[in-house]
Amino acid sequence: MIPDYQSTMLPVLKRLGDRQEHKFRELIEDLSKEFKVTDEERKELLPSGTQPIFDNRVGWARTYLKKAGLIESPKRAITIITQLGLDVLEKKPEMINVAFLKQFPAFIEFQTLKRDETEGVYNETTIQTPEENLDSIYVELRKSLAHDILNQVISMTPAFFEKLVVELLVKMGYGGSLKDAGKAIGKSGDEGIDGTIKEDKLGLDIIYIQAKRWQIGNSVGRPEIQKFVGALAGQGAKKGIFITTSSFTKDAIEYSPKNETKIVLIDGTQLAQLMIDYNIGVSTLKTYEIKRVDNDFFEDE
Repeated sequence: MIPDYQSTMLPVLKRLGDRQEHKFRELIEDLSKEFKVTDEERKELLPSGTQPIFDNRVGWARTYLKKAGLIESPKRAITIITQLGLDVLEKKPEMINVAFLKQFPAFIEFQTLKRDETEGVYNETTIQTPEENLDSIYVELRKSLAHDILNQVISMTPAFFEKLVVELLVKMGYGGSLKDAGKAIGKSGDEGIDGTIKEDKLGLDIIYIQAKRWQIGNSVGRPEIQKFVGALAGQGAKKGIFITTSSFTKDAIEYSPKNETKIVLIDGTQLAQLMIDYNIGVSTLKTYEIKRVDNDFFEDE
């Protein structure tokens, strides 16, 4: 089990108790052994996918100890213990956490500034790092937005869905421009569309599209995929994209044509996520930039 960032504070300080310079990567390796973090757990990433969870938590433990004045970084990626940190170790504390660090004026100043900026989101009971909290909030907002997008798409007309699918595929790099990207043909009595789109700007290959604007809960089964494969064969095509606003059954997902036909399945959840990624039907409300100190800037000439 991956320890929370507060549980790693005392082990980090103890590792630095030898008064030697330690690289951050060394601390991570040492603590992973102490906490018996498995290789699989070491690979687990934050929801944003930007950093391993364990590395992030050790990093924030180091940051909090530094803010309290127990450790310092004389140069990039190097950490050493301070005299205050040595004094703390001499008292043999059973645990170091946010509540413990509040006895140090430098940390109180840091916490006061942080509360002003975050309106008290984080406190001594928080087990996630600030980055993890931000990532979690982002994921929840994205899930909520995807749900709203999908409901909007389902409520629109088949013609609108045709336009949406082509526009999305163009944004993803297929077909070049909207004008010559492909041809979408709405079929009477069918809530989906059949169409084609160029695989690239030069039109070296054609991709066949089948889209089903179905209500959530009406899963696309294997028979529909088999019909799609048959349609591809009739067109002499070997590549297809099947898009639905609902979902695919297990049999549909596991179905694999025996010929060379390649099919990509995109369900409602994936469709909504792709629309977010490629800014289709969404607008930016706010943008937050996560920055860090540029150590190269402060290097002596």
